[in-house]
Amino acid sequence: MARAVTLIRSTALSDIAEYAYAATAPAESRLIFLAGACPLNDDGSTAAIGDYAGQAAKAMENMQTALAAAGASLRDVISTRVLVASARREDLVAAWQVVRDLFADHDVPSTLMGVTVLGYKDQLVEIEGVAAVDTV
Repeated sequence: MARAVTLIRSTALSDIAEYAYAATAPAESRLIFLAGACPLNDDGSTAAIGDYAGQAAKAMENMQTALAAAGASLRDVISTRVLVASARREDLVAAWQVVRDLFADHDVPSTLMGVTVLGYKDQLVEIEGVAAVDTV
């Protein structure tokens, strides 16, 4: 199946980043705007309390569920923003490594941000995303 998302890399920018610097989708694509995926269990409790990587994994699992409900998958994601409630770079990297590994070679443009606090009790990670799928 053809994909709507095209990842763009520039040789004029550093290749140290573990993601593409830009992505496009054709005008006729259907865009899917995802709410921030949170590390919540089915009962509404926060998963993996105190564990940045564990919360990133649960948030990504929840993102994949939302994508499937919209007729998409991780391969259709065009960009992400990973929010981590920490001022420690190590915590941001722990969450990022999970996200990066799950996207594998579909290394979408991403922003990794340390934030003061997130919305749910004991929440450390939230992952926003936009996806694009072919309409044909």
